[in-house]
Amino acid sequence: MQGTIATFDQSSRSGTLLLDDGTELAFDAPAFDGSGLRKLRLGQRVDVDAGPDGSVRQVRMPGVD
Repeated sequence: MQGTIATFDQSSRSGTLLLDDGTELAFDAPAFDGSGLRKLRLGQRVDVDAGPDGSVRQVRMPGVD
């Protein structure tokens, strides 16, 4: 699924994103750390891998596997 970064705290490496359906979803440091990214910016489009419980497992750039 895809969404847009709504908030991102560089120091905690966590934030929230808005999915395309308008749902807000939080992600924590392990989801960001697993992406290989160094930073995120507000409004940035991202792909999201979610677990069966809906928690974010990884945030990554669209088209980059």
